[in-house]
Amino acid sequence: MEYIVNGNNILINRLRDFDIEHILECGQCFRFYKSDNKDYILIAFNKILRVTQEKNKVIFHDTNEQEFNEIWIKYFDLKRNYKEIKNTLSTLDKYLDKAVNEKSGIRILQQEIWETLISFILSQNNNINRIKILIERLSKKYGTYIGEQNSIKYYSFPTVEQLSKASEQDLRDLKVGFRAPYIVDACFRIINEEVNLNELFTMEIQDAKKELIKIKGVGPKVADCVLLFGAKRYEVFPTDVWVKRIMEYYYFDKDTKIKEIHEFATGYYGHLAGFAQQYLFYYARDLKVGKK
Repeated sequence: MEYIVNGNNILINRLRDFDIEHILECGQCFRFYKSDNKDYILIAFNKILRVTQEKNKVIFHDTNEQEFNEIWIKYFDLKRNYKEIKNTLSTLDKYLDKAVNEKSGIRILQQEIWETLISFILSQNNNINRIKILIERLSKKYGTYIGEQNSIKYYSFPTVEQLSKASEQDLRDLKVGFRAPYIVDACFRIINEEVNLNELFTMEIQDAKKELIKIKGVGPKVADCVLLFGAKRYEVFPTDVWVKRIMEYYYFDKDTKIKEIHEFATGYYGHLAGFAQQYLFYYARDLKVGKK
C-alpha cells in the first residue's frame, strides 16, 4: 500500500476494497459524524480523524505519518486482503455474492476492546443514533478533552478507571437506563481482575464467551460483538433478532434457534463468519430484509 504525506494529511490514491461510508455505517462502531457524502469525523484511540473519499482516493486529514502507521493502518485493517475474503465468500451462494458486491467497501475495524464492550452494552434495545448520544454523554462526563473540530469539542472514551467513578445513579442521570448496573458491574469486574479483556484475543473461543458473560447484562450477542469488533475473533457470528430473521429468510425459511444459526455459520462460513455477518447484515438492513 503506497501513500503520500501531504502536510498534515495522508493521501492514498488507489485504495481498493475501502468505502468509508460502508465501514462506519454498517453497525460496528458508533463514534463517527457525517459531515457530507463520504466525509466523516471519527474518534478512536484518543484521536480525532477526518476521512474524506472520492472513488478510490482517500484522504486521512489532520494526522501524521507516525500516527497513520501506528494507529490508523491497524484501525482500518488496511493490511488485510479483503479482495481474497470477498472472492471466497461470494462463491458460497447468491445471497453473499450480492451482499459482497453491494457492500464491497466494508472493513472490520480493529477497535479498542474496552470501548467496544461498553458500546455494545449500551446497544441493547437501542438504535444507532441513541447509542451514539449515550457514548458522547459518557465521554464528555468522564473522558478527557482531546481537541476541537469546527467549534465542536471532543472527548476520549473514558478509561475503566475514569468510568468506575460513576455510580449507578450517575449513569441513570445520563439516561443510560437499565444498562447502568451493567456498566457498573463491567467496571468492577475488570478493575478487580475478575474479567481480563486482554486474554480474549487468544483464549479458546467458547472460554472467551464465558469470560465476557460473567459481566452482568452481557449475553451471547453482546459477547460476540465484543469478540469480533474488539478482539479480532473473526470466527464468531453475532446474532440478534434482526440477523436471526435475515438468516431465516435467506437460508432456513422457518423459525430457527440461534444455536442452530451459529452452528450453521461456523460450518458454512468458517473462519470468515464475522466478515460474512457484516456483509449480510448491512446489505439486508438496507433492503429491510427480515424487518417486521
